[in-house]
Amino acid sequence: MTKKLKAVILDGHTENPGDLSWEPIEKLVDLTVYPRTEPELIIERAKNADIVIVNKVHLTREIIAQLPKLKFVSTLATGFNQIDCKALRERNISVSNIPAYSTNAVAQMVFAFILELTNQTAAYTEDVKKGSWSKCEDFCYWNKPLFELDGKTLGIIGFGKIGSRVAEIGRAFGMNVMAYTPSGKKDGFPHITFTDMDTVIKNSDYISVHCPLTDDTAGLINESFIAKMKTSAYIINTSRGPVANEADVKKALIDGKIAGYGTDVLSTEPPAEDNPLLTAPNCLITPHVAWAAYETRLRLMGILEENIKGYLNNSLVNVVNP
Repeated sequence: MTKKLKAVILDGHTENPGDLSWEPIEKLVDLTVYPRTEPELIIERAKNADIVIVNKVHLTREIIAQLPKLKFVSTLATGFNQIDCKALRERNISVSNIPAYSTNAVAQMVFAFILELTNQTAAYTEDVKKGSWSKCEDFCYWNKPLFELDGKTLGIIGFGKIGSRVAEIGRAFGMNVMAYTPSGKKDGFPHITFTDMDTVIKNSDYISVHCPLTDDTAGLINESFIAKMKTSAYIINTSRGPVANEADVKKALIDGKIAGYGTDVLSTEPPAEDNPLLTAPNCLITPHVAWAAYETRLRLMGILEENIKGYLNNSLVNVVNP
């Protein structure tokens, strides 16, 4: 029997806190899984591995230089900015990521934010439990405005797989959809208006951001961005936390420059106690869980299996450092 290659997963807990099985990966390699790995333990845990699998653990040039047996790296996520892909390529080591696994879940979260901001279900539930409805003279009680999505304009910044799925759902709600994408108009979306970013910002009732974090997009949502928006409009950010200048967003919420902000991501995760959004009004925050639906993580596990099979069969897939 051919001896299996050694593989180590350095931070497997968020992918599999116990409700999934690593068995498909264990059939392919001699697998060791650590729930979490502190920076000072990375080398010790990975030094004998042929394959290293990481989610958010950093693989720097200095760390890579001390992993003599390393042959292949796979992520447990789509993002790979925490890995020095260039240093690995210099050693002819490929990196594969997990693309397009969370499209439906993230798009679903976008509308969880939009519907909460529009229908106020959690806020009204709290009011009812506090007795506000019981004390009401009428058969119904409301103290917060409610809005229909039909006829409203949904602006999408970044029109990849998630952005296009959000557009489809928006259309199902009867929304008019505008989109900005650096690549320009995309075929196959006849009911989407593709235009420049300023036009999207100025005309949207809801703006959903789906761009990657780059030098150009860092701080994109700032005072200048918000100044172009309708004061009745909302922003949803399920891309990356640093895409927003969080201090500017808080100020805009306090000053009534925008109606609300929903985000699944923050500039530092977990957030610092003094993160401005933690005390901002009309601000919904979820703890980077848009990707974490059971079905989504199961799909991620399947793609990881294919990444490893691709390496073992000398037929690599999802390579990000060709």
